[in-house]
Amino acid sequence: MPISRNKPPQAPPELPLLTPPATSLETFTFTSPTRKLITSHDLKLFQNSPTHQLLLSFTTDLNNSVLNVPNSTSVPISPLVQTLLDIFDRVDAAIDEFPPEDVGLSRFGNRSFQRFYDALWERAKEWHKVLDVPQEARDEAARYFCEAWGNRTRIDYGSGHELNFLAWTLCFQQLGLLQPADYPAVILRLFNKYLSIMRRLQTTYYLEPAGSHGVWGLDDYQFLPFLFGSAQLYSHSYLRPKSIHSSDILEELAGEYIYLSCIAFINSIKTTAGLRWHSPMLDDISAAKNWGKINAGMAKMYEKEVLGKLPVMQHFMFGGILKAVEGMGEGLGDEDREGMRHVHSTWGECCGIKVPASVAAKRAEEGTELRRIPFD
Repeated sequence: MPISRNKPPQAPPELPLLTPPATSLETFTFTSPTRKLITSHDLKLFQNSPTHQLLLSFTTDLNNSVLNVPNSTSVPISPLVQTLLDIFDRVDAAIDEFPPEDVGLSRFGNRSFQRFYDALWERAKEWHKVLDVPQEARDEAARYFCEAWGNRTRIDYGSGHELNFLAWTLCFQQLGLLQPADYPAVILRLFNKYLSIMRRLQTTYYLEPAGSHGVWGLDDYQFLPFLFGSAQLYSHSYLRPKSIHSSDILEELAGEYIYLSCIAFINSIKTTAGLRWHSPMLDDISAAKNWGKINAGMAKMYEKEVLGKLPVMQHFMFGGILKAVEGMGEGLGDEDREGMRHVHSTWGECCGIKVPASVAAKRAEEGTELRRIPFD
């Protein structure tokens, strides 16, 4: 295909690391992570906190580690990353133990997910015992690990759960186990595997999108693949953002680039119309001049629409590694269905509106006369 006149930006040859190095384990007071973000005042405290900056810096460093790096690139796999990949293999195998219940034409979450989730809770601490850190540190990391797979009560998943994947891996960086040299493998191997398992969970148990319509219009479930995926394409010599509309390109290169794999997956479960109809924001973004602009925009959007949104961050937890600041969590709020305090937003996108899973609607349409709603 002809190369656009809009030349792609060249990635800087070397970018400084933003995430502060690990400190001595003696500086931590490990504790079970709990929710602390209840009110908008708590959110402001969080946005000015070291933990907020830590999450942003770590996300940026991971993003920069895969600038112009496709999935097939050979990257070193440290013993820690291999251990985490092995843990993910156990998660994947656990899905086979709990097949979905036969609930007819239901488009909403399958209750077998709750049995799968309970199994993770029972096994997570055991799986983390191989890590060379104090038990309390392993237990704290295991809590973020469990939260990364969705919500047991609501049988849903969204950007807030995805954030726990970042928190889980950030714990290992703060504990001195994860090194900057591991960052490419964290994205190309570990995150890709996490994304693959999450797609399997979504299609097996019909996880509902967390919120009134997924992740702020990008995708029903994920955000980070579009950030890291646009980094991979940053200076691509011929692929442009508009390439996502080419079925041939998606078929050929979805395995090489996370962004393209996301578009291909969305197209596979939303076949009623094109991106313009069911994913208008992704369609709008495809008009950008180059991937560098998309990558920068995704980074700003993540800070504003995920880390900066109370309905998402009310469910994030703080412990001894990722710490809350003084005064956070002192508001009253209401108790949700899990007994946790939070404040309902106007439209109930935090926990109030059930949204059917698109894949469930597609499966129902394939086998019966049940018609899908156009905005699934």
